[in-house]
Amino acid sequence: MSDLTSVPNIGPATARALIGAGIPDAATLRRLGAHEAYRTLINAGERPHFIGYYVLHMGLQGRPWNDCRGAEKAALRAQFDALVAETRANPLSAIEAELDQIGLPRPAAV
Repeated sequence: MSDLTSVPNIGPATARALIGAGIPDAATLRRLGAHEAYRTLINAGERPHFIGYYVLHMGLQGRPWNDCRGAEKAALRAQFDALVAETRANPLSAIEAELDQIGLPRPAAV
């Protein structure tokens, strides 16, 4: 498989979803960060879920998933809600998502 499961809180199902979205390994995940990695998952067709979002944040910090509480959780919720609203307002076409995954720039708007 991949070393994604070496990141705390990431099991085989999440690793498969990340790989399917174009995030093949833990180094790529760390480079992107939790927020952008979750954007990539949504753009690849994953259904947004707040728990998955904050679990990814906690994992990249080396923390257990249930360590997210209080003001930190509220701040992450606001970031998650903004991300979901943004991706719904500006959905990528299938071709744009593919171009993003392979690192090609999108064509200029006409």
